[in-house]
Amino acid sequence: MKIFYFTGTGNSLYVAKRIGGELYSIPQVLKDGNLEFEDETIGIVFPCYAFGVPRLVAEFIKRVTLNANYVFAVMTYGNMSGSGLKQLEDLGKQSGITFNYTNEICMVDNYLPLYSVEEQLKHENKKLIEAHVENIVNDIRNQKTKCKRKGIVMDTVSKLVYRFVYENKLDMADKKFIVNENCNACKLCEKLCPKNNISVTDKPEFLHRCDICYSCIHNCPQNAIHLKNEKSSMRFINQHVTVNEIIDSNDQS
Repeated sequence: MKIFYFTGTGNSLYVAKRIGGELYSIPQVLKDGNLEFEDETIGIVFPCYAFGVPRLVAEFIKRVTLNANYVFAVMTYGNMSGSGLKQLEDLGKQSGITFNYTNEICMVDNYLPLYSVEEQLKHENKKLIEAHVENIVNDIRNQKTKCKRKGIVMDTVSKLVYRFVYENKLDMADKKFIVNENCNACKLCEKLCPKNNISVTDKPEFLHRCDICYSCIHNCPQNAIHLKNEKSSMRFINQHVTVNEIIDSNDQS
């Protein structure tokens, strides 16, 4: 089994690790350029961005060739998931990929423009993350065939939210980033960025091709990168994942 994943703060990587198999980072696959894969079972694990699919994941689906008898996808999200899985299915159809199983799992939301990390962590236990992960793992082991659907109203709302909240703001998203005096030019943020969007001399410079994963913000050891009007100065990384694992997943240098 091969699993392709995209992660900024570790949630999706943790789920991919729990499912098992050979793990492939989507940013690294796109960088390497080998985009044809074959296995009995192939999966994709990714986070929900604005009710939809991260731009890097969409690019991967459009370019990759997957030859498998069973193809699944799992989407992680924090509070609201919208119809991100439906968008993934639609992208797959355009590339000749048919998903046999899709599901989603609610985890800690770390989208700083809307949510406080402190408040999210208070409610982590109520989300029953481990139980839901185990159910999904069992579904995949048993090759369950069922795709998560939300209906035409949510599909329509999700398309609008995705377009106006995410797609139309991507290229200028990093203009809201602020680097404070805590920065010591360690260059860790360069290695964490899956879009090669950061160049560090005396301090990080952002090159306006951000995917809004916020990996640089959440994983900065000095807590030096902030957002204008962020809801929390506390940062989040999944407790089952290390910063080095995220670097290995995303480093484009």
